[in-house]
Amino acid sequence: MTSRRLARRSLQTRLALAYAAGFYAAGVFVLVLVAVPLAGINAATPVGHPSSSEITGTGPGISLPQLLTGSAVALVVLLPLALALGWYVAGRFLQPLRAITATAKVISAGNLHRRLDLGEPTDELTELGHTLDDLFARLEASFEAQRHFVANASHELRTPLAGLRTLLEVALTDPGADAGTLRSACQDALALCGHQERLVQALLTLATSERGVTRWDTLDLAHVVEGVLASRRDQAKEAGIDLAEHLAPAVTAGDRRLIESLVANLIDNAIRHNHADGQVKVITQTSGAHVVLKVANSGPVVPGDQIQRLFHPFQKLAPERHGRSDGYGLGLAIVNAVAQAHYATLTTSARPEGGLSIAVRFAHDRP
Repeated sequence: MTSRRLARRSLQTRLALAYAAGFYAAGVFVLVLVAVPLAGINAATPVGHPSSSEITGTGPGISLPQLLTGSAVALVVLLPLALALGWYVAGRFLQPLRAITATAKVISAGNLHRRLDLGEPTDELTELGHTLDDLFARLEASFEAQRHFVANASHELRTPLAGLRTLLEVALTDPGADAGTLRSACQDALALCGHQERLVQALLTLATSERGVTRWDTLDLAHVVEGVLASRRDQAKEAGIDLAEHLAPAVTAGDRRLIESLVANLIDNAIRHNHADGQVKVITQTSGAHVVLKVANSGPVVPGDQIQRLFHPFQKLAPERHGRSDGYGLGLAIVNAVAQAHYATLTTSARPEGGLSIAVRFAHDRP
């Protein structure tokens, strides 16, 4: 704390010295500008012959020694005045910056809802204050989302753990349990463990996506989609869903693993939230300076005001929309995180006949 105060005073001292130097230099310039011509006139006047330009009056004129003495005194008096004025001006200019620092300390201590709210006049410091207010607002939203995510993740992880504990306790406390009963309990426990493993994997994928892109590779979206569709055809066939594709070359740059995750979650979401004899249509194409991935599926009608909520972690619509029980409400959140990491534009619309249509626009090259 002391070092910060010294640094702040040092800045005011430096500014005060700079302002004082400017004031003092201006004073010296004015004195030289007045004294030199007068000294020149005095030196050019012959001894015993008064100057024709001498102003007559009741009092005596100013001699050269008097002029030099007066100038020296003026310079001595000007020095402390310049320092005092420079200190005052520097303090006035630094006052908004001190207010910004004090408020920022309060906000950084955990009071994230506070803002600087700098008013007039509009200058560089006010612009800095507005920029910091925007930063604090994003930080507050990020912390709130993080707390919400941790709470939901804890709940989602606690539920299967509690079920697993109950299952094992029932099997152990049953005095008539035979090998078949214990084997069945072990199978149920493995199923719950598999559920937890998939949930943890989804959470890790989401965290990796939110971290951002660390490696940019050139890839063709059509090839990525083709590989994902090949691994989902059996699943779609069991659910009675037709997979239709129109894959034109769409070359972009990004993290192949993350983009594969985006494509897989889009297709899985389209298959899971569908109905028998439904359809999933996947399109890749090039449009101007962008490449586009479109995934549209049939299914129940989705309210338009609920679409954005689905892209947040652990957010689901009514249970009757889900034909399967293996969803965690993380698929579209992962899609949103991967799109943001690649600076891609995500557009979603509810189809009037039911289902969703989602388009992701990537840049041709690395942004």
